[in-house]
Amino acid sequence: MTRRRLSTLGQWIVLGVCVGVICGGSSALFLSLLEKATEVRTGHEVVVYTLPLAGLAIGWIYERFGKPIKAGSNLILDTLHDEGPEIPLRMAPMVLIGTVLTHLFGGSAGREGTAVQMGASLADAVAHRLRLTQELRKQLLAAGVAGGFGSVFGTPIAGTVFGLEFITLGRIEYTALVPALVASVVGDMTTRWLGIGHTHYPAPPHVPLSSLLLLKWLLFAVAIAASTTVFIELTHFIKKQMEKRVPRLPVRMMLGGVVVVAMWQIIGTSDYLGLGVPMIVRSFEDPGLPAYAFAAKLVFTAVTLGAGFLGGEVTPLFFVGAALGNALSGPLGLPLPLCAGVGLAAVFASASNTPLALSIMAMELLGPNVFPHVAVVCVLSYLLAGHRSIYPAQRLWQRKDGSPLLRSIPLRDLDEAEQGRKSGFHGGTDQGDAQPPNTGDPRA
Repeated sequence: MTRRRLSTLGQWIVLGVCVGVICGGSSALFLSLLEKATEVRTGHEVVVYTLPLAGLAIGWIYERFGKPIKAGSNLILDTLHDEGPEIPLRMAPMVLIGTVLTHLFGGSAGREGTAVQMGASLADAVAHRLRLTQELRKQLLAAGVAGGFGSVFGTPIAGTVFGLEFITLGRIEYTALVPALVASVVGDMTTRWLGIGHTHYPAPPHVPLSSLLLLKWLLFAVAIAASTTVFIELTHFIKKQMEKRVPRLPVRMMLGGVVVVAMWQIIGTSDYLGLGVPMIVRSFEDPGLPAYAFAAKLVFTAVTLGAGFLGGEVTPLFFVGAALGNALSGPLGLPLPLCAGVGLAAVFASASNTPLALSIMAMELLGPNVFPHVAVVCVLSYLLAGHRSIYPAQRLWQRKDGSPLLRSIPLRDLDEAEQGRKSGFHGGTDQGDAQPPNTGDPRA
């Protein structure tokens, strides 16, 4: 190894350690506050009635101070691809406080979005303070995503792959591999060193693959992809319609809070508020789980996030997938823990277009017995879900059927680009404007 390569490796390691410590510390603080907020809500459920008022307050704060960061995780993706200005440092504290308040008052949301946004904004602050090159800055941003994801779930290898895989659909950004791996591992170590534990799920039994089992997994993947499609389309529909009809964010969040409180009263249980971790664990063990549980959590989460409340999608989608697996384990004749475990990972894999990261995550959370099964279902559901994502800023270089595009297109613009192509107006997709990616490049 040459001196230059050694220098680059050392730089990656030092920067990765710095980002990992920052991500791990911020995740530890976030998880600690989240646990306390959940304890307060479950011990005093009357606070859920004030969710509309909380939405009004959070919305006003974000409308007044949060306009530069309102795109959330999509801002990170756009910055990675377009080399935009520094991600405002205020993103970290604002998304942390907003998410904790969302959970305190009963909103159905997750924690991955918060951890990823905190990690990326803090990493970008480091990159700008050190005046790093644009290439190193992009690598550090990916490391921040990896460090946040890996530390908040206790899955450092999955966090590494997620930080590289979610940037561009169908491509893995290997240039950021070392800093992402270091940041994710160090972030997880830091979080654990600070005394934060993670949920333990029952390990599924060993079941060998067979032709019949693969057919069952195909049917299961169809159900996973359908649930993913409904969630993404419903969330985007609610968000789009509310923005169109109710211009003010505080009012949108207040109305969303009213709907969540009404659904909470109608369904008669608090199982679908907050993260829903107890119901996820129950999905692995209780064959008597309500068959509609996955659909109820899907709607609660779509309304919460569509209205503008803060948080991520991972844990609620874990709930949706595990509960769907619970409902299908009997009809498919599959072991309950295995079906719940595969569903837990596959819904988010297809929703985020990260089948590799979630296959690894399932193995880190549930053990090696789940791996071949979850890999098959994650890949199938990823393909079946089509060109949609909870991150519409994800870039696409080629369609999932393998046909290439002439330039990188954000998923949110794909329909418009397709309509232009069919009508004969190519615009920026013309051959003279851009060239297809070089398939010989390992990053392509």
